[in-house]
Amino acid sequence: MRIEQFTIIVDDYDKAIEFFVGVLGFDLVEDSPSLTNDGRPKRWVVVRPPGAQTGILLARADGEHQAAAIGNQLAGRVGFFLRADDFDAAHERMTAAGVQFLAPPRTEPYGRVAVFLDIAGNKWDLLGPAT
Repeated sequence: MRIEQFTIIVDDYDKAIEFFVGVLGFDLVEDSPSLTNDGRPKRWVVVRPPGAQTGILLARADGEHQAAAIGNQLAGRVGFFLRADDFDAAHERMTAAGVQFLAPPRTEPYGRVAVFLDIAGNKWDLLGPAT
C-alpha cells in the first residue's frame, strides 16, 4: 500500500495552482473538469513535488463547513512536511517568491527546519539535512 494523494481545501483553484506550481515548483499532474456528488461542476486538480509519488488534491471548498476548514485543517499544527536536499537554496528561493515563513530556520537533531504557510494558511515544515 501507499498513499496516493491527500486533500488540501482551498478557496480558489487557480491561486492554489499558482502557489504550488509557480512558487513551490511542484508539477501540475492533473486539472480536469469533474462533478460534485450532486452533479455540480468542479475541478479535479492534483499537484506533487517533482519525482514524488504522493499527490495533493487541491479541492475548492464547497459550502460553509468546508470553507471554515481552509487554513485550519490540522487545528493550527504543522501537518505537511516538504523535504529539500538543498535546504538553504529552497529557503532562499521560497522567500524570494513571497512564501511566508513564521520564524528563521533552525537546526534540530533531525535536520534543518523552517515553518511556512501555504496559500490556504496551513502550516508546513521545510526540512533539510542536518548541517
